[in-house]
Amino acid sequence: MALPINVPDLLRSSSKINAEREEPLRIVIVVEPDAPDTLIDTVRGRFKPNTSNARLQIEVAEPGVHIALRDISDVLIALIGSGRSGIADVLAEARDRAIPALAVGLAVDLRDVAARAAHPYADTVAALDAERAVDSEAASWLVERLSGKRLALAHNFAFMRRAVADEAIKATAIQNALIGTIVIIPGADMPLMTLNQSKMLLQIAAAYGERLGTDRVRELAAVVGGAFALRAVARQLLVLVPGFGWAIKGAIGYGGTMAMGKAAVVYFEEGFELSEMTVKLVLARDAAVDRIRRDRHVLKNTAAELVEARASLEVDDPSEL
Repeated sequence: MALPINVPDLLRSSSKINAEREEPLRIVIVVEPDAPDTLIDTVRGRFKPNTSNARLQIEVAEPGVHIALRDISDVLIALIGSGRSGIADVLAEARDRAIPALAVGLAVDLRDVAARAAHPYADTVAALDAERAVDSEAASWLVERLSGKRLALAHNFAFMRRAVADEAIKATAIQNALIGTIVIIPGADMPLMTLNQSKMLLQIAAAYGERLGTDRVRELAAVVGGAFALRAVARQLLVLVPGFGWAIKGAIGYGGTMAMGKAAVVYFEEGFELSEMTVKLVLARDAAVDRIRRDRHVLKNTAAELVEARASLEVDDPSEL
């Protein structure tokens, strides 16, 4: 039986992902002299490029001293202290040049940091703990604002991997939920969902440094596509629920994709390679699908219960599946 995955399409996606991972990065980091030492040390430890494609420009903000910014810069990250060093002028110049600029500080309320930096709230992050400020808040901002260079960020800076992977999982789960909801031709949604899940795994693998050669891509297509028939049977049973088949199909698309993606992140962070984990990922995804099938009588009651049931599909510890 032919695989329900378009292998040439998947190979093209892997080539594109490899190219995106090698995109050049130009990052400017400007430090206020009185910025907290823990923040400076954390940023110094996190921003150590893995490849020569990432270049850092490190500057110290001083009153009356102009810092030359290049138009090719991808982002400016300012480490905020008191705000009295002229850092506000540097951030203002970055905004004038349409360079994405982030102000990072240690505070309970990011509005305090934004006020010191004279910078917009939406482009300011803060936390009392330096690691949270960088690893969580700053990483999430970078994923959102540098969407075209997410994989390059993850490829060069390990602290970016989780944020990039989480974004790929969330986007793919939403896509598959929509596919399951709106595609009315029986079975037509399955190849699309499976292809999306395979592409998601390639993105996560790339974020965690996996090399995506032709053999690895074909192996992924064979294993993920091989579970197609069993999942199709489960979905046909769900369509029999009068009036709610569309909603349950959407929940399957969302929950199964979330389970597979979260399992992938767990395994990569434990040091597994893509070839070692693919079968377990399929099991994680299909376990989530089976949970929806078993609970389909619950999903018939109200739309609110459907949303709650869908949220419960997010696997806390996929390694136990």
